[in-house]
Amino acid sequence: MTRPKPEPVQLIKQRRDGALRALVSGVPYIQFLGITFERRGDELTAVLPFDDKLIGNPMLPALHGGVTAAFLEVTAIIELSWSYLWEDLEAGRIDAASLDPMHLPRLPKTIDFTVDYLRSGLPRDAYARARVNRSGRRYASVHVEAWQDNRSRLFAQATGHFLMPDPAQNG
Repeated sequence: MTRPKPEPVQLIKQRRDGALRALVSGVPYIQFLGITFERRGDELTAVLPFDDKLIGNPMLPALHGGVTAAFLEVTAIIELSWSYLWEDLEAGRIDAASLDPMHLPRLPKTIDFTVDYLRSGLPRDAYARARVNRSGRRYASVHVEAWQDNRSRLFAQATGHFLMPDPAQNG
């Protein structure tokens, strides 16, 4: 009995990148803010490229607090969604070729989201990573950290609790 030939790495990467692109492009507000996601394996880093429209206080200038909160919340939701989408992709339960913004699993709904503003966000690119602390069938808890020039000098962090979508209603 011969083993099936392993799938080429480039095809696996394309499938994963395509699934992430579909997930992110399904939320228009992500495009409005200009947020992108860089993927290394199953780890995501959100990138908020600087734009003048993101400034809240032109006298400092500093990123608007609402933009910072939205950046953190989007990062948490995409990380949480990616974590369960990743499992389904890798197990073959979801066909990546069928994913597009109109045919995506439903996103988690925010129950509460608490932001700690640690310092002013400067007029430059920002980065964020989220860590899923707990994810069950109904509820998830996520922690997010954001920085600009130095990963160890956070300018904001947040913790959110989310209602997980019912898998029976996805698709």
